Amino acid sequence: MRDALAASRTSLMSLPGLGTVLAAKVLGHIGDISRFPTEHHFASYVGSAPLDASSGKNVRHRLNTGGNRALNSALHIIAICQIRDGGRGQAYYLRKIAEGKTPAEARRALKRRLSNVVYRIMKRDQRTQLATAA
Repeated sequence: MRDALAASRTSLMSLPGLGTVLAAKVLGHIGDISRFPTEHHFASYVGSAPLDASSGKNVRHRLNTGGNRALNSALHIIAICQIRDGGRGQAYYLRKIAEGKTPAEARRALKRRLSNVVYRIMKRDQRTQLATAA
């Protein structure tokens, strides 16, 4: 797997909580990142985009049970590692808890944020590879 990741020239493993196995799983399931026009489309595919469950004046969101469950599981592992190990992920999680969110809601918000980070890293890697090929 290390050789395959080195050949893909990805910088995904720079993300805390994302090791060799998870990076290979993410790359294998996503393939070409250009098939997702925005990070919102990517989040929907991964299953980290919350679904609106609002009614009247009550604004609520609920868990998205759709999407690619393997990628959602990978995001969950990354989120749990970041919450445990400290750093920016833990600070974001604790800030959401301080805002009054439940631990599950705060973890869900972190997973959504992490899907944006993964998308941006993969887009940046793609631009770098295109620039070096030209």
